[in-house]
Amino acid sequence: MSFVPVFSSGNLSAGEREDRSNRWVLAAFGIIGLLEAYLRPTRIARDSGRWTAIASAGLAWPCSSLAACCGYGQFFVLGRRFSGLVAIQSGHTLVTTGMYGVIRNPSYLGLLVNALGWAFAFRSGVGVLLTLLTIVPLVARIRSEEKLLHSQFGAEYDAYRARTARLIPGLY
Repeated sequence: MSFVPVFSSGNLSAGEREDRSNRWVLAAFGIIGLLEAYLRPTRIARDSGRWTAIASAGLAWPCSSLAACCGYGQFFVLGRRFSGLVAIQSGHTLVTTGMYGVIRNPSYLGLLVNALGWAFAFRSGVGVLLTLLTIVPLVARIRSEEKLLHSQFGAEYDAYRARTARLIPGLY
């Protein structure tokens, strides 16, 4: 996911206004990501008995494909409005079409689905646990983004929020 923004017009700009109190999630995502990259493959032998049936069901590649559609594609949908920071960019407009017409955070859903899919591919219980740990900073970031978007777009954002799911339709 780190290299995809290079090919889009996304950025790490603080823009016109940023919620700096949320920057800790970047460190949390980095640490969890490094742990996933190291621990998932090293745990294959230990966890293979429990996870073989799930992995052999072929969940890893469909999960990665879904992640590509709902996660990575959003860099291009949002374009210059996408920032790795929680920020309002110059000329920022609210996107409410496509996947954003159903859920407000498709890229975060893609991140979770991808991480879970690869945990299954590596038959790693540790990978599943780390994916679950990702939810804590993810929810903090979602709340920060929603607060900032509400302050920028007011009633327009409230109406959008009322008709869409945060992350998973029917659940959250």
